Amino acid sequence: MNEPHAPAPATVAIITDGNGRWAQQRGLPVWEGHRAGAENVRSRLRDAAELGIEQLSIYAFSTENWTRDDDEIAALMGLMRLYIEHETPTLHAEGVRMRFIGRRTAPVPRDVVELMSWAERLTQHNRRITFFIPFNYGGRAEIVDAARSFTGTTEAEFAAQLYAPELRPPEVVIRTGGERRISNYLIWHIATSQLVFRDELWPDFTREALLDALAACPRPA
Repeated sequence: MNEPHAPAPATVAIITDGNGRWAQQRGLPVWEGHRAGAENVRSRLRDAAELGIEQLSIYAFSTENWTRDDDEIAALMGLMRLYIEHETPTLHAEGVRMRFIGRRTAPVPRDVVELMSWAERLTQHNRRITFFIPFNYGGRAEIVDAARSFTGTTEAEFAAQLYAPELRPPEVVIRTGGERRISNYLIWHIATSQLVFRDELWPDFTREALLDALAACPRPA
């Protein structure tokens, strides 16, 4: 494996598309695709930490995803519970700070909100990498919510009202699954980001694919 010679970007965001198609291609129920996708999140997060990426954002669940089949939504909520409960202690030991961004109101189950808050409290002092997880998140919704409390006049003052003011604009946004769109993702933050679209379905997005995507967006000298 050829690791990049140039430093990795400090901030990277990923739109993880293709879990359902991955399952369909294998004759599996859709929740198996989401399970495989969750396992891949864990692997690519660790790759990002090893590469020196400081902030990684991975889209978990959008405000538009509530229109999906009830069984699929139930499976996604179950995976979120399982992931937070089982992975947070390990990620904490590895120096990962977890940060969930999005609306924490119904229809998000109350116990999921409590688990997110617990994970954030446990990992709040970690500094190796910050893992942002947009959940019940929409870029337009974030701007609307920020506007409700905005009383200033500058972009910096407005940005301070966003869900995570410490989230820096991603240098690179990667989308898997072959689609060429941003799906209401971090639309305030990615105004100047480099966009990389990959054909791999998310569960098939390997470390090598991540390296190739980052190499397609060389950092300024």
